[in-house]
Amino acid sequence: MRRALVLVLLLAVPAVLRATVLLPIEFRQLVGLSSTIVHGHVADVRSAWIDGRRSIETFVTVEADEYFKGRLGDSFTIRVPGGSLGRYRTIFVGAPEFRQGDEVVLFLRSDAGRVSIVGLSQGAFRVMPDRSGRRVVTSPVLMGLSSGDAQAVVRGDVTRRPLAVDAFRDLVKRIVVDGAAGGAQ
Repeated sequence: MRRALVLVLLLAVPAVLRATVLLPIEFRQLVGLSSTIVHGHVADVRSAWIDGRRSIETFVTVEADEYFKGRLGDSFTIRVPGGSLGRYRTIFVGAPEFRQGDEVVLFLRSDAGRVSIVGLSQGAFRVMPDRSGRRVVTSPVLMGLSSGDAQAVVRGDVTRRPLAVDAFRDLVKRIVVDGAAGGAQ
């Protein structure tokens, strides 16, 4: 009787417990990992079944306004895990959501012809107008520009201020040049 009870309890316990842990990427590392960094507009968003209807992915078509690093063409499509089709929805923790017309700066990498965002939401920055009407990009969580020391992630950090798109572009280009100069030594 005890053996049967133990066997039933073992079968009732899940075999594997899973958790999602998102580690923040330092900004310099985000720039270095990206083969392409682009400022553009979302032209189209559509979701589709993949893997024989096992999950849904969203296909986001982006029209490039300006490239900060690399080049993919005037428009290109990226795949983002998760999405909605009718009454079905797949949620992928950490994946950004897009709407047609969004203005974004994306940090991308290409693997075997498939373009994806580096670090999911960490590699997707929204461009929005601030109170004065200028277009700004939210400052990255971990800038890490001056030292190699680890930085703590602080929720609601008041020192994080949005950057104007031009200032953000100049920052990215400076890191690209610094990285290229560091790799040539």
